Parts: sequence; C-alpha cells; structure tokens
Amino acid sequence: ASCSEKKVALLTSLHQCTDSLAMAAACSATHDKLSADYAFPGVSLTFKDLGFSVPLPNGQTKTILEPCSGHFEPGQLVALMGPSGCGKSTLLDMLAMKKTAKHSGEVLVNGRERDSRTFPRIAVYVGQEDVMPAHWKVREAIKFNTALKTQAVKGHVVGETVCDLLLEAFGLTGVADTYVGGSSVRGISGGQRRRLSLARGVAAQASLLFCDEPTSGLSATDAELCIKALRAIAKSLNVLILVVIHQPRIEVAQMFDKLVLLTSNPGRMSYFGPMDQAVAYMESCGRPVPQQVNPTDYFLDLVTPGVRLDASDHFVACFKEKLQPQLCDRVKSALYQQGATVEEMLLAKPGARLGRFAVPFHKQFMQLLRRKLAITMRNPLAIALPLLLPVALGAVVGAMFTGIGSKDFQDQISFIFILVTVLGLGGMQLMPIFIDERQFMKHEASESLYTEGAAVLASFCVDVPLGFMGAAYQVLATFAISGMDSEYLPCIFSWSMLLFFVYDSLFGLMAAIAANASQAQAFSSPVLAFFMLCNGFIITKPAAPLFVQWVFPINPNFYAMQAIVVRLAKDAGLAGQFVISYTGYTDSENTQGIIVMLAMIVALRTLQLVALRSLHKVLK
Repeated sequence: ASCSEKKVALLTSLHQCTDSLAMAAACSATHDKLSADYAFPGVSLTFKDLGFSVPLPNGQTKTILEPCSGHFEPGQLVALMGPSGCGKSTLLDMLAMKKTAKHSGEVLVNGRERDSRTFPRIAVYVGQEDVMPAHWKVREAIKFNTALKTQAVKGHVVGETVCDLLLEAFGLTGVADTYVGGSSVRGISGGQRRRLSLARGVAAQASLLFCDEPTSGLSATDAELCIKALRAIAKSLNVLILVVIHQPRIEVAQMFDKLVLLTSNPGRMSYFGPMDQAVAYMESCGRPVPQQVNPTDYFLDLVTPGVRLDASDHFVACFKEKLQPQLCDRVKSALYQQGATVEEMLLAKPGARLGRFAVPFHKQFMQLLRRKLAITMRNPLAIALPLLLPVALGAVVGAMFTGIGSKDFQDQISFIFILVTVLGLGGMQLMPIFIDERQFMKHEASESLYTEGAAVLASFCVDVPLGFMGAAYQVLATFAISGMDSEYLPCIFSWSMLLFFVYDSLFGLMAAIAANASQAQAFSSPVLAFFMLCNGFIITKPAAPLFVQWVFPINPNFYAMQAIVVRLAKDAGLAGQFVISYTGYTDSENTQGIIVMLAMIVALRTLQLVALRSLHKVLK
C-alpha cells in the first residue's frame, strides 16, 4: 500500500474510535514511528474529599461543593453533569489544578501527589473561552502547541503528519489555512474555534484533558462533532478526558464512558458510574426513565432542586447507600497502587526535559517571534498605527510650522514643544493592541506553554522597531516640512528618539497594569500631562512651586526640551540668552538626562515584566 493509503487508514481509525493507535499504526514502519513519537502514557486520576466553600460578607460560609471522592482510569471519556450551581466546573478546576481559591481535599495522579511544576506537562485545560489571536491560521495554532509542548517529536515530516491527523480528526482540514478570526476579523465559525481549542490541547501530548463546557453555544451538530473527536482521541491515544457538559442529546451522551452527576444547593454527588448503566441505576432507585425521553434531560430534572420532578435528596441518599461504599474502596485501593511518576513518564520520551516547560527559553522565544511577526504583518491596524499614522501626523505638524526656521526664536520653541508633545501622545494608540495580546498570553502562559518573559521579549523585538521607525519618520517628516536648519537635526532627532523609548516603556507598563484599554489611557494621561507641563518651558524650573520641584530631575520631557532649546539658543543671540535665563535651562545636565532616561527605560521594562507575571492571572 502507498504512504497516502496508510495515512487514510490511520485517519479512519481515529474517527472509528479504535481501541488503540498501535492497531492502526501496525500497518507500516511509518505508522510505528508515529505511534512511538506520539503515544501518550496513560494515567489514572484519583480525588479524595474534594470540597469548596466561599466566605460570605456576614462572616458565614457557603458550601459550593460538599467533599466528594472518585477515581478515573486512562482512556476514559467522562461527563460531569448537573444543574447550575452544582459545582461541576469547580470540581473540574480542582482536578485540573486550576482552582486558585482555597479548597479542601487531595488529588492523586497514578496514586501520587501532584507537583505544581510538572503536572501541567501531562495535563491540558480547555476553558469556556477560545482565546487566540484573530490573524492566526488554524494550522499554525496546532503546530504552535505541538512545538512548545512536545520536545520529543523529531523531524519536520512527523510534526506535519501529526498536525494533519489532528486537523482531520477534529474536522478542520477544510479551514486549515483560514484565520481564527474575532469580533472584527472574519474567520472560522464558533464550532470550529471550539474544535481548534480542543485540537491544540491534544497537540500538547497530554495524558489528561480537562474541558469546561466545550459544547456550550454550539449547534447540536457541532457539539456532536466535538465529542466524537474527543472520544476518538481518548480511545486511540489513551487520554483521560473530563468534560463539563449541559444536557447532551442522546447520541452525544452515549459516547461517554462514565457519568458524574451532581445536584445543587449545595453541590453533592448523586451518581458516579458508567454512562450505559445510569438508566438502570435510576430505575433501581425508583425513578425509571420514561419512553421517548432523553435520559440526560430526565437525569437533570431529577437532581435539580425546586423543579416538579425534583428528587435530589433521594438520589443523594441512594448514592451514599449504593455507590459511595464501593467508590470509597476503589479510591483507597488507588492510593496504594502507585504508578509511574510524572518525571518518569516525561523521561520515557527521548530528548525530553524535566521542569515546568517542555522546551527551553530560546525555543519559546523563536516560536513566539514567528507568531508575532506573522500576525503583525497580517493585521493592517498593527502596521498603520505605529508606522503610517505617525508619518501623517508628522506631516501635518510640519505643515503647520512651515518656514519656522526663519521665524522668531520664541516661535521655534513652540515648534519644539509641539513636536515633543505629539511624539509622547502617539504611543498611547498602541496600548489596546498590547492589552489584546496580553489576554491570550496570560491564558497560554497558564498552560505552561511559555514564560511571560519570552512573550515580552518577542513582542519587544517586533513592536519596538515598528514604533521606532514610526517615531523616526514622524520627526523627520516634521523637520523636513517645517524648514528648520539641518544642523539642528542630530540634536532634535537623538533626543526625540530617546524620549520615544521612555514613553514606549511607560505605555508598555500601563498596558501591563491596566485591566482594559480605557483604564490604561486613564492611567497614562495624568502622567503624560504632568511631564508635559513640567518641561521647563510651560512651568519653568526657577518659578515652579516647591511641591513640583522633585519632578524635574526625573522628567524626560524636561531633559529633551532643555537640550534642544539650549542648542537652538546658541544661534539665537539675545533672544536665546533671555530664554535660557528665564527657563533656567543649562547644557551641563545633558549627561545626567541621558542616564536618567536610560534608567527609566530599564526600570519601566522591568516593572512591565513583573506586572505581566503578577497581575491579571486567570483566576478560578
């Protein structure tokens, strides 16, 4: 058989949910190699007495989920179901080690305690939101996760084959080269975005996959496609997949191996067992499922407090009597049946490395840099704002001051003030783009794809050169049209560019701190206004009140205005001498100004990195 025929055979096996990937791969050495490189080590997941409560303003506590226990085996597709407020998403977050709030209980992997550094290497969490760059292509998204989470995959051909397999398994082959899209960018559909998020999770070669409501908001057909793909992956690659799902139709429900059914007020377990035995269990508890009724709909009616068919307390009591004893015995036995550690599973792959991240910093940086370059070049706004808008603004300012080189020295100072001011204002337009990128960066960093430092460095290597070119073109355009003497260009240009780097660092910090673009601009505007007022020309240093005197030694606008005005004043005669006397400007502080501005750049960039690491974490 040809190589293409073998590939088709493997893809077919994925869709048919065969018992193992090896059965499909046994046809050829090529398939054997793919199976060896892409096999997932199976893991069991055991939880004991997991519970969660929240404090109330009156000092009391509200129980969201009562302590519960359970055990899952590798290769199972598990449905977590229950009415709103039953704690199913809370349970999933605790199992996935995503719950940042304090909770009780313990979770074991292969009978061993989890390590917060290595657990993300074998577990992937797919949340309710599909947070991805709009100008990213579907194939690129899958390859990105594969490159950052699979150190052991060798060779470009195998990597491409794995990507093709996942595209086919999740029904994304037809849109492989389409943009992900967003609110303002046309791209793939909502159902395809959900499947892409799931495919990215599988691409990470995780043994555990946690999915929080992957079918919410999707059509029945899209929901069925998602669960079909998850079942294929669970059975073919031996992945344990836990899915929070709302009232699936019967065809979807039958794909799950195990059902965990919770009731609410507070969250309590009412069933834990095989999905195909749930109907018989309900009947044994005195609540047979009526004919022509979707069993899962009926299950939820029975365990939803306050509805007509409410039997939640009855089923909690039945669970404690019939299922909980044997479940507790299974949990106890799992505690003593220890399997391989996460480190042992990782080291079983040739070339693998231990620690939180699968690849070293430089590989993280290269992947992020490639993505940053690609999405920037495809985004007209990312090019227009830093490049075209400053050039247009510089031309307008230059036209307003045409012939300023032959006018009075006082008019020339006004021109320098406007040039410096407009240069500072321009960087504020880029903060919304930074904040959008921060959103998906925080989600990806929480999945241990890369460090925030690698993301900041990659953005710096693209955004700063773009911004520098825009600022440089703006100053050159303004200077050329205004008619100033060319001998002043080196002084004006160099100080303007140094000022640009200070404000670019400042706006980067504000974008890292603020919750949204409006807040970032609100934070930046007072700082910008204060620096501009205290530039030594509007509010002079000799005449400034004592409570603002401290601003001048750290004001980049002051140093830039001082250096440029002093240089122009040397050729302005008595007018220049008068301005120097009035403002208190001096050329003896230029070196100090350069040191202060460079120190500000370093400090602001450092604080930006600290803010990105410390703030706006994905809280659950």
